Amino acid sequence: MPGRPNAADRQPDLFAASFADIPIRDQRDTMERPFFSLAKKPRLEPINYQVGNVWVEVSANQQFGMATIWDADILIWASTQITEALDRKLSPSRMIEFHPYNLLKSIRRTTGGADYARLRAALERLTHTAVRTNIRAKGTQKFASFHWLESWTETINESTGQPTGMAITLPDWLYEGIVDRGGVLTIHEDYFLLTGGIERWLYRVARKHAGSQETGWSFTMRQLYEKSGSASRPSDFAIDIRRVVHANQLPEYELAIRRNGEGDEIVMFVHRKHLPASNTHYELRRRSDRRRTSGIFEPAFSPNQLTNGDSGEQAQPSAAASDGLLGAAPSDE
Repeated sequence: MPGRPNAADRQPDLFAASFADIPIRDQRDTMERPFFSLAKKPRLEPINYQVGNVWVEVSANQQFGMATIWDADILIWASTQITEALDRKLSPSRMIEFHPYNLLKSIRRTTGGADYARLRAALERLTHTAVRTNIRAKGTQKFASFHWLESWTETINESTGQPTGMAITLPDWLYEGIVDRGGVLTIHEDYFLLTGGIERWLYRVARKHAGSQETGWSFTMRQLYEKSGSASRPSDFAIDIRRVVHANQLPEYELAIRRNGEGDEIVMFVHRKHLPASNTHYELRRRSDRRRTSGIFEPAFSPNQLTNGDSGEQAQPSAAASDGLLGAAPSDE
């Protein structure tokens, strides 16, 4: 008589994702370490990151390239749908069925033919990007090895050629990180409107570390570079960070740069609710229960608005930053 199949070998049940206008959730472990390419140009160079005992390796597929931080919007959407189902006492699973139109609207994209083509390309990169890490290795496990998606499928109306549905299957590592208590953080819905990879990554770092702490958080420029996995030179990376700080338009967080006693640049984040009420950048923390936006038709914005040739090197911290950024000690985590 055949034995009972191992739980890991069983096909997951299908979960139909259909929630809209709900808090956006991001998986904590993916928010601060270099799991994705920050560039829109295809990346084939691997990411190798190690700080202390924590390490991450990401390998690109030669045909499709490495999954990007924009591709990760699909994983954020999946985290959001799964968490909402749990909040409603439903039973989600690793396999998620959805209509691509609903996904695109949820992540603030337009829904033309080119957008569906870009969605398919993103799904291919997520399916073929290989990840190895010892984050959340359990028991005798040394590390986990997986792809961001185990698989994806699409159904097409044969008479019209239009997509009628899609399904994705998340890896165990990601799914377990979502359903674990405290495994996700609510993020600002305007995150999806950020157009630059550095801006998106820096917001996720700020949300993960600074949160709503009164003293905020800070990193040296060197620490940020190591955490980013950026393929740029350190000097070019620093220029990009200074541009973001100078523009100071990330959702929720006030940014500033200081220098410590050794002359190192320190990048500082604090939630704007901790700025003085008289400060023009002050804002109350938004309620996280439901979104209040004009949807995907709200214009995207980019913090990278400096003129050509302006590195941001001479940019002085704003009055808001001077008044409100207290700054925690830089962390190597």
